Amino acid sequence: MSGGRRVAVVAGGLSNFGVRSATWSELVQEAGHSTFGAVRNFSAKDVDSLFVGAAQPERLAFQSHVAPMAAELLGFEPTKIIQRTELACASGQSAIRSAYAAISAGLSDVAAVLGVEKMNLPSMAEANTSMADVLDRSWDGVHGATAPPFFAMCAQRHMLEYGTTAEQMAMVSEKNHRFANSNPSAQFYSKTFSREKLLKLPMVAPPLRLGDCSSMTDGAAGLLLVSEELARKYTDTPVWIRGTGQHSHFHNLSGAGSLSSWPGLRAAAQEAFRSARMEPKDIDLAEVHDCFTISEILEYEEIGFCPKGKGGQFVADGRSDLGGDVVVNPRGGLLGCGHPLGATGVAQAVEVFQQLQATAPAARAVKGAERALVHNLSGSANVHSLMIYAREN
Repeated sequence: MSGGRRVAVVAGGLSNFGVRSATWSELVQEAGHSTFGAVRNFSAKDVDSLFVGAAQPERLAFQSHVAPMAAELLGFEPTKIIQRTELACASGQSAIRSAYAAISAGLSDVAAVLGVEKMNLPSMAEANTSMADVLDRSWDGVHGATAPPFFAMCAQRHMLEYGTTAEQMAMVSEKNHRFANSNPSAQFYSKTFSREKLLKLPMVAPPLRLGDCSSMTDGAAGLLLVSEELARKYTDTPVWIRGTGQHSHFHNLSGAGSLSSWPGLRAAAQEAFRSARMEPKDIDLAEVHDCFTISEILEYEEIGFCPKGKGGQFVADGRSDLGGDVVVNPRGGLLGCGHPLGATGVAQAVEVFQQLQATAPAARAVKGAERALVHNLSGSANVHSLMIYAREN
């Protein structure tokens, strides 16, 4: 992008994702060790800024003021910027965008980014009630318009208008769970899901079955972002942030419009591609927000990987798999890895970093990948955030 300093990602790491006994603080330390523990020439004193993506630590971990807490746990003493970012499911990418903006503007030189969420409480009812906070609580929340019913309505409308099938949605889940089998940090790393099995799982909100839905998950992820001048101090293969876009379309569901189209995503994608000076056909791999299988199908269309209404056929034809047009969710996506809200966007960026560095496991490696996209939605698909990364500056 023009108008500021270039920004590189030079390190990334993860905790294990799943239903964990680990506390919020322990997840921070796991991700911190994985991210910063083996970076060449790195010292905790180098970090001048810290950005922590966390959606609901007050309700899920009973802890606020989490950025200073994370800094102390990791031995950082930020002297320029320290903050938490909250944007529901996009809280982690929001942290990356804030770090990127700070370095680009010259307010920071070395920024650590963490995404953290501890979602599994002793009472699942309490956890599910907390999840409804991202809605217009006084209207949508009390009327039961939580995530599964909302995305089920999106699926129903897409099926009615474009002929999308339950089997095509199961193909999304099958693909992403297969990728997760190559990712030891994924919640469902050791679980195998065939299309036949997925189509027989219990119904959650018709037509969405259990395998169409991502899981409530504990996990953390980290990145190290630096200015261009410092990039090769830490690695010989930096990955560069090339563009970004974001759009907020509505909040109360009465303003959603057609549920089979997400114009906010289309607008945010267009801005991301404009700022990166790229087009959808230039992208080699994409990490998109498959909180539900229908989400990934809609995202193919609105990002521009295929024409409107053709998302189901796009996955059925293998065009989002290895050897296809663009490899989508090679780490396993939210379906295979789980969805710890604040950590998801950062974990997606870690996968892109490893893929563009050519260090991803062979079973999911996108050979020769040079350009990648990360997408997060938040709320009822009313806010969309994207970042584009490239191997060469």
